[in-house]
Amino acid sequence: MMNTRNLIATAALSVLTITGFAQQKSILGTEKLKKYVTYFNSIDTEAVKNHVPNADAFTWLAEQAPLFECPDSVLEQNYYYRWWTYRKHLVKTPEGFIFTEFIEPVKHAGKYNSISCALGHHIYEGRWLKDNAYLKDYIKFWLYHADVGQTKQRFHQFSSWVDDAVYQNYLVKPDQEFLKEILPALDKDYGKWELERQLKNGLFWQHDVKDGMEESISGSRKDQNQRPTINSYMYGNAMALHKIATLLGDGTLASKYKNKAVVLKKLVQDSLWNVSSSFFETRKAKGGSSDVREAIGFTPWEFNLPDDQSKYAKAWDQLLDTAGFKAPWGLTTAERRNPTFRTRGTGHSCEWDGALWPFASSQTLKGLANLLTNYKKHGKMNAGVFYQELHQYAASHIKNGKPYLGEYQDEKTGEWLKGDNPRSSFYNHSTFNDLIINDLIGIKPRQDNVLEISPLIPKNQWDWFMLDQVTYHNKVVTILWDKTGKKYNKGKGLLVFVDGKQIYKGKDLKPVKVQMN
Repeated sequence: MMNTRNLIATAALSVLTITGFAQQKSILGTEKLKKYVTYFNSIDTEAVKNHVPNADAFTWLAEQAPLFECPDSVLEQNYYYRWWTYRKHLVKTPEGFIFTEFIEPVKHAGKYNSISCALGHHIYEGRWLKDNAYLKDYIKFWLYHADVGQTKQRFHQFSSWVDDAVYQNYLVKPDQEFLKEILPALDKDYGKWELERQLKNGLFWQHDVKDGMEESISGSRKDQNQRPTINSYMYGNAMALHKIATLLGDGTLASKYKNKAVVLKKLVQDSLWNVSSSFFETRKAKGGSSDVREAIGFTPWEFNLPDDQSKYAKAWDQLLDTAGFKAPWGLTTAERRNPTFRTRGTGHSCEWDGALWPFASSQTLKGLANLLTNYKKHGKMNAGVFYQELHQYAASHIKNGKPYLGEYQDEKTGEWLKGDNPRSSFYNHSTFNDLIINDLIGIKPRQDNVLEISPLIPKNQWDWFMLDQVTYHNKVVTILWDKTGKKYNKGKGLLVFVDGKQIYKGKDLKPVKVQMN
């Protein structure tokens, strides 16, 4: 008969190998995770239980989510809160796992309460979970199952950057066979968007409601307006399909999508850039710019679309302007100086005419991170601006003094404008943890076996931090910064471990490229 010690060891081994490869022992440990999950569980009525109920949340997150600690308690708590809420939306269906947007059933959803609006956000966030099988199921659901048996199309119910997200997922969890399997469907889907939404001038049009951004200042439910959103998404999708096809050795397809991306990039810069306002703006169906700056004008940087020129970087000046997008509670969805700012509702519809939306905040922060990391011309932007706005975004996740994530907020008071509507709780419509891992700590996924880290932590902001148990290229990565060497007792400076082995040590918190072999 097995003794107790052997039973415990056997159980531990089963946890270690659950995702298909052995995990290294956590350096950070799960004590903080346990503390946060216990707290979040204690304030939750758990009206809806999906695949992983609260009772199993700690065990599941300990197996799946990277661990994080830093001196900024607001960022740290919200990091764990966002994993805890993301887990709530994992649903097991007869057609595989999916992630929902609303925790409660809503009328405009498809089967299993599925909605495609935040699909790109879901994939960007979920790629950092250890087991990528959940996302693979979810991606295949939208490509093959979502519209089957439905009275109206569901996949194209909203604009999407799914191809870009699929490629970004691949860079974290490489699987060429999966890409090979779904590439024909991705190619076909891009063509469908061209048939449905591409104008003769080559730009794409979209109703604001189909962008998931209804009642916006520049938007329309009827006019075929050419919006920075869908055009940036389609550029990102074309670039991703070019890279996927290249990776799989399909030169013809790679060339086809490279050409599409080149053309679309030029069209966006030539037609959607308003020289007089120095901003990317919606072009009206009848011609001319909408003449209003909206957060969607930052979307091109989410996909590294604009050229690296000072004139384009100037758009980001509006992020610091209180007549632009800077409000006491966060970044607005439209410029505050506009005469029609916040005039389209009373908080009971969906107002994108200025109120704060996590969806838009996370897009803008991703664009800003890309500007700071991938461009030389930064205008007035720096790591300090990124950090402050990320911190403010995290701080906005609160209601009645407790952690909360809802639909949208008043820019001055932080009031959640859907009130106590139960559908809004745990609203899975944005990213946060991807911004921590990919942008603030700065793990920059690549096709090769080089681990690239480009942190956006301002100088002297933190004396220490640790990001632990990150699965990347089938390895387990730990990044820690210890200015004095006394926090973790592993040595001074920036240390990087892969599968438990130290592969880098440097005295400064600065960009790093190191071979993982």
